[in-house]
Amino acid sequence: MREYLLTLCITAAVTYLLTGPVRKFAIVAGAMPEIRARDVHREPTPRLGGIAMFFGLCAGLLVADHLKNLNAVFSNSNEPRALLSGAALIWLIGVLDDKFEIDALIKLGGQMIAAGVMVVQGLTILWLPIPGVGLVAITQWQGTLLTVALVLITINAVNFVDGLDGLAAGMVCIACAAFFMYAYRIWFGYGIEAAAPATLFAAILMGMCLGFLPHNMHPARIFMGDSGSMLIGLVLAASAISITGQVDPDRLNLFSGSERSTVHQMVPAYIPLLLPLTIIAIPAADLVLAIVRRTWRGQSPFAADRGHLHHRLLEVGHSHSRAVLIMYFWSALISFGALAYSVNSGAMWSVLVIAALSAVGLVLLLLPRFTPRAPRWAEHLLPPRYRRRRAAAAAARDVAPVTHEAASESEPDEAREHRAPVAAGVAGVNGATAIGTRARLLDRREAESSR
Repeated sequence: MREYLLTLCITAAVTYLLTGPVRKFAIVAGAMPEIRARDVHREPTPRLGGIAMFFGLCAGLLVADHLKNLNAVFSNSNEPRALLSGAALIWLIGVLDDKFEIDALIKLGGQMIAAGVMVVQGLTILWLPIPGVGLVAITQWQGTLLTVALVLITINAVNFVDGLDGLAAGMVCIACAAFFMYAYRIWFGYGIEAAAPATLFAAILMGMCLGFLPHNMHPARIFMGDSGSMLIGLVLAASAISITGQVDPDRLNLFSGSERSTVHQMVPAYIPLLLPLTIIAIPAADLVLAIVRRTWRGQSPFAADRGHLHHRLLEVGHSHSRAVLIMYFWSALISFGALAYSVNSGAMWSVLVIAALSAVGLVLLLLPRFTPRAPRWAEHLLPPRYRRRRAAAAAARDVAPVTHEAASESEPDEAREHRAPVAAGVAGVNGATAIGTRARLLDRREAESSR
């Protein structure tokens, strides 16, 4: 565990320290695309954050190769080299896309080639545990198709959820934390060496996300771009492939009897094997809703709009940070709920806790943004954001539109003193709160533009 934690910390440190210089490089290189109608941020923000994350991945693998216990992962398996080869290819395609915005079909072809590179080097699915049937060995072509499909789905799911500051990196980190606990339990608790590569990949991926998050939290100073989202999606898929398709469940020896009865009784134990894919639950639901919504309006399923789940949360009234935290909550609930169910599937308390937390999550989804207000006698002791603004309340009750000059004349002197001027284009300010208070979403007809 100490070597895994050391690898995680070094990966996070390298990613964190390199993100600042990468941001300056992205600004100089012009990797700052124009703001689109569906974007949430208001100022051009540099991309190419995946460069720092890729070098963090390389640093983590290099350190693990020189540690006493983790060195066996490199000597006994070719999976780390396969991961590095596929990651380098997908990272290069992402960098080109962040700078030049290459065609979607070219990116899809690059993702398939990266998955094929990993398959050629041995990182592939060898068998599938099917409940009620047993351990089913699959052919080489079947394993290749399943591996490529899993890589494509995971990469595009992570890329799809990357819509708010810190959302994709945080959700991947949460899913990997739960997956790391389960993979480490298989490797250390049951002595199965085949689970060691997946455990190492999960630790490195957590370090990549933790090192990048301080720069990417709202208001973000840099975006990971496709070079980062496709990279962490590939590492996530590699972890799932390594432990799902190459760890023999019979070696767990949890039950006695035939192989078929063993697999049938171990259905809860297979749930965490797909823990990296739990992150797909939220973006997959968002994807289905988007296709239905656009098709119902007579639009193309690929038309851009502002109807995604995170846009809906902002429209309800949640702030940018609160919307991200709500998505974190659901990701943690799905990942750690599956982990708890696998550890003790017969415990009723785990089901009750998951149900209670799900109810809390539904309440948080519908709860609009709430800013506490202090009593009038204590207003002078608190910052202006918690003071009551009588002028704003009077303007809200007024039906007729009031011009800026009329509002200034009718505004009480006390409220006018508390109102702080907002400077547009302040250096160093970024994100949705850069200019004044958060504006509501744009008109639907304007927001659905594919600019």
